[in-house]
This record gives sequence, structure tokens and C-alpha cells, in this order.
Amino acid sequence: MGSTREQVLQNLLNRQRCTINELADAVSINPISVRHHITRLEADGLVSSEEERHGVGRPRRIYFLTNKGMEKFPTRYLNLSLRLVNKLKETLPENTLETLFKELGTGMAESGFSNVDFSNLDLGDRVELTRKVLVNEGFNVQVSKEGDDFHIMETSCPYVHIGKEHPEICIVDESLISTMLSIPVQKTECILNGDNHCVYVASENGQKN
Repeated sequence: MGSTREQVLQNLLNRQRCTINELADAVSINPISVRHHITRLEADGLVSSEEERHGVGRPRRIYFLTNKGMEKFPTRYLNLSLRLVNKLKETLPENTLETLFKELGTGMAESGFSNVDFSNLDLGDRVELTRKVLVNEGFNVQVSKEGDDFHIMETSCPYVHIGKEHPEICIVDESLISTMLSIPVQKTECILNGDNHCVYVASENGQKN
């Protein structure tokens, strides 16, 4: 497998769903060349695609790894994680499992700002610190502000393949974000629901004193 194809597969692993142009930007080659590689990868059964509506206009074609494509990457950690979550769900009541996931997210947040003085940080500063903690945990994150609302967009999630079988895992990053910001957040989009990204919204109007 050529290095360009490996880069294409790696980007699909990291971002889950991409257009030809997004892949071209990621691997720094022209879209025609990317389309050639994608055609070969589809023929090999490593990549598949589907049309997706995106605002006004014609649907765009989105590419993603097949299960065979996923097998090109080490999966033992994934299989172990799935077995562990399965066992937890078999053993623990649902509310106990939810509490466990919340505590896991809280612990990750606390370890991320253990040496930070929050007394002089406004919500924007906390959002930026949250972004850094999420990136350190393996998320790809973009932040934007619309009016009084901060939008924390996870363009890729390290738990997505576990979440397909166990969507409860989303409690972890929601708890992490809420703990970092000291306010509740609202999840408005989710990759597991077919959205392109996971988006959490935090409002300055909801900030605690």
C-alpha cells in the first residue's frame, strides 16, 4: 500500500467521515489524485461512501472506513475496551454505570487543570483550556463563539467506535466539559446520530459565579 493511501486511511480513521476535498487538503495532493486512490481503496473493500445532505444544494459524497478498513489498524485495545464495557453493563445497574462514566470524565478534567488557578479565568479562558484537555485526550476540537454561546465541536472522537455499541460512553466527555467549565452544557449534535461532528454548547448566561 502506497504512503498516500495510508495517509488517506489514517485521515478517515481520525476524522471518520470526509469528502474528497477534505482528504485532498489533509494529504496535500489534488482532489483528482485522491479520487484515484479512493477508487482503489473502495475496490479493495477498505472504504465505502454515501451521499449526505449538507445545507442547500446537491448532496455531497462522504467517505468512511469499512470494517475491513478498520482492521488495517491495531484493534486489540478496541476489543478489550468493548469487552470491559460489556462486562460493566452486565454487572452494574444502569444508574451506577452512568455515575461511573461521569466520575471518569470529572477525573480527567481535574487532572487536566490540577495546576491551574481558575479564580481569574472567564468562560472563554475555560473553553480554551477545555479544548487543550480534550486534544490531549485524543479528540480533534474546534471552538467558535456565536453571541453568548461557545460551541465546542469535536470533529473526531477517540471513543466513537466504542460508542457505536455503547452510546453511554458519551457521558465521559460531556462530564469532562461540564466540569472544566463549571456549568452544564447542551449537546446539539452527535456523530453517533449521523451528524458530522459532536457539538456542545455553553452559554455565558449560564455561567456560575
